[in-house]
Amino acid sequence: MSKAYVSAALRRLVLNRANHACEYCLIPEIAVFVSHEIDHVIPEKHGGQTDEKNLALACRICNKHKGSDLASIDPISGDIVRLYQPRRDRWSEHFQLEEGKIVPLTAIGRVTVRLLQMNLSERVEERRLLSQANALDLPTR
Repeated sequence: MSKAYVSAALRRLVLNRANHACEYCLIPEIAVFVSHEIDHVIPEKHGGQTDEKNLALACRICNKHKGSDLASIDPISGDIVRLYQPRRDRWSEHFQLEEGKIVPLTAIGRVTVRLLQMNLSERVEERRLLSQANALDLPTR
């Protein structure tokens, strides 16, 4: 839970920049019952600031699984690899969407998909249905 206050103006900036969709799993806020949350990409406990350069929009599921983690162990190499950072990385360089499934393209993608549990069956199905309805946008950044 964040200790810092996020002003209404800063929250609006984060929501609009993300097009009201989770910047990790792409699920739009309109498709869920619980509002998306403001995520500190670099958590406060690790020195992350509460400013637009360190905030991302995350669905509750992604935010819960990410917690204050910065990295995880790559299941292929065994190396410690940092997580995807929406303010630093291009989504399309680390992931691709295939029939609702988020396919990792890099070690950063692999650790992020695994840690955030982005491909649980119900999440894949939700993205697949949203994609069929043209209600799922791929990030342009």
